[in-house]
Amino acid sequence: MSDPTPTIAALRARIAHLEGMETHVRKVLPFDVPDLDQRLPQNGLAIGCLHEVAGGGNGAVDGAAAACFAAGIAARLTGPVLWCVTQADLFAPGLEQAGLSPERVIYVEAGDDMAVLACMEEGLRHGGLGAVVADVANLSMTASRRLHLAAKASGTTGIALRRWRRQMDAGDFGQPTAAMTRWRVSVLPSSPLPVAGIGRPRWLIELIRARAGESFDIELEGCDGAGHLGLPAELADRPAASAGGRYHSFG
Repeated sequence: MSDPTPTIAALRARIAHLEGMETHVRKVLPFDVPDLDQRLPQNGLAIGCLHEVAGGGNGAVDGAAAACFAAGIAARLTGPVLWCVTQADLFAPGLEQAGLSPERVIYVEAGDDMAVLACMEEGLRHGGLGAVVADVANLSMTASRRLHLAAKASGTTGIALRRWRRQMDAGDFGQPTAAMTRWRVSVLPSSPLPVAGIGRPRWLIELIRARAGESFDIELEGCDGAGHLGLPAELADRPAASAGGRYHSFG
């Protein structure tokens, strides 16, 4: 009986080509949290691709955490960051706390999702930016595929920040897109301090889709001033097998 491995590899390569994803090694941006990185293909977030980030559903609170998560990624990439929005409601000091300084950010305010996506595509095709973030409620497969191909061509990382001002729009997040990864961020009680005060933010981070990867969730401390996530102390002291979260294979 012949070995089916070459045939399977060829089919995977063909599927990857049709999806606009090549099988060669990509540059990645590690999160520097082993329990997170080891669950990602090539041990990091693929650079020069489209990614999606959304809040976990707790209104503006989770939406702000998702924005800071995106800011932390952009902060650790080199170059200016183009951030496209429909409304000027971002809190710049909050993004700076997540490592993204105002001097690096170019804000573009557009009238609706269609205009925001057009600005994002132009930014991705420019090639001189570190990252392009777009604040959008709706993202179709066609639009996401254009953005992903533009990101691949220029090597610029794109982040679609899915924020909804109407709960009825949140259902669009369940629709398939061409993004390499899809994340959901929810706010948890902050890390306790030995003295009175507010501790470092803590998030439940869920990777709910990844090409050639697995879904999982993990509790981490929010981005610090350099854009890095942190493993809570009580989790860092546990054995590696139980320090992270729950892992789920994709079908």
